[in-house]
Amino acid sequence: MRPYEQTLRVTGRAGTIETKVESPPEPRGIALICHPHPLFGGTSENKVVHTLASTFIRLGYAALRPDFRGVGGSEGLHDEGRGETDDMLLVLDEARHIFGELPVVLAGFSFGAYVQTRVAESLADSGQPAQRLILVGTAAGHVEGARQYSTRAVPKDTLVIHGSADTTVPLANVLAWAEPLELPVVVIPGADHFFHRRLHLIRDVILRAWSH
Repeated sequence: MRPYEQTLRVTGRAGTIETKVESPPEPRGIALICHPHPLFGGTSENKVVHTLASTFIRLGYAALRPDFRGVGGSEGLHDEGRGETDDMLLVLDEARHIFGELPVVLAGFSFGAYVQTRVAESLADSGQPAQRLILVGTAAGHVEGARQYSTRAVPKDTLVIHGSADTTVPLANVLAWAEPLELPVVVIPGADHFFHRRLHLIRDVILRAWSH
């Protein structure tokens, strides 16, 4: 059966947050998926984001793909992760209104992964921690052409996936962030930042993690 699809328009502090929603008839959870940096071409149509969404739909989750401020139908200006975090919390509130108080998975790619570490921190502080985080190509440390990312600490069961040949966010950056957290990193050999010809491996890693 094809997943149910709709476009949500949530009102945020900077205006509309446009969010694409795909869901099986009776979802087991909500998967919020964040895209890469909007000032470098990142949108909810990114192939890694689509891979994350399709994987979680396959696992029975409602998959939400918001566009960050200034992208697609979302209003406002890029806020370096601060306003984006607030926006994602509002999208989650709307998702709970639609689907009920289901477990929440936070997934993100690149800048989107960085934002999700902030969202996870906020949810935990409010007493509603996410079920799990999936972080792919996580923006951490100094990223060429962007800025310095002070990526938040995350729970020890967070699934971190990174490419060995990533030149946008070097693997060393992510290992330096993960080491003091005692956080394992799944390294995809030969994968660049956008996981060209390696998208299926992201899917397989997540499916295996959910089978245990």
